[in-house]
Amino acid sequence: MYIIKVKGKAKIPDYIQIRDENFVLVAYFRADRPLKNIEKFGLEGKEEELATLIQGLPFGKLQKLDL
Repeated sequence: MYIIKVKGKAKIPDYIQIRDENFVLVAYFRADRPLKNIEKFGLEGKEEELATLIQGLPFGKLQKLDL
């Protein structure tokens, strides 16, 4: 899986995209609310690790998601 942080403009907030190995969009959520419904994406129990990763993630750079 891959993760990318998308910069919002004006009133549009920053978003996080999680994509699978084929780059198909699996999850799309606001960067300031990343921990809602996380069990849908198979990341339950890794909330703190994901929140820390999102805070340090640069905008627009696709990275491999290894938690």
